[in-house]
Amino acid sequence: MAVNLILRAEAVAIGLAGVALYLVNDGPALWLLPLLLVPDLSAVGYLAGPRLGAITYNAGHNLVLAIGLSALGGWLAVGWVSLAGAVLLAHVGFDRALGYGLKLPTDFRDTHLGRIGRG
Repeated sequence: MAVNLILRAEAVAIGLAGVALYLVNDGPALWLLPLLLVPDLSAVGYLAGPRLGAITYNAGHNLVLAIGLSALGGWLAVGWVSLAGAVLLAHVGFDRALGYGLKLPTDFRDTHLGRIGRG
């Protein structure tokens, strides 16, 4: 149980870091909440079944992409790319804090953190 608590605390910290990064880079605060929902559009692949759904969802919900976008935007001085990375970082962090992990190809509820709805 302590490990689960640590993982959730880390995920909250990642989410808050994404929010801070967004705000520090002059992202409009009013837009933050609606933008946090955009990564969930990657779940559209589930319309074609759980295997494709897991691929599209995981492509849009990973820390590598979030950190990569943030770094690339900073390196190239392209603000909107940095903001997109920050939003994705926040989204992934908060999703993981709520128990929504990367999806397995069996079912939307099967994640690397366990089955959604348990514990």
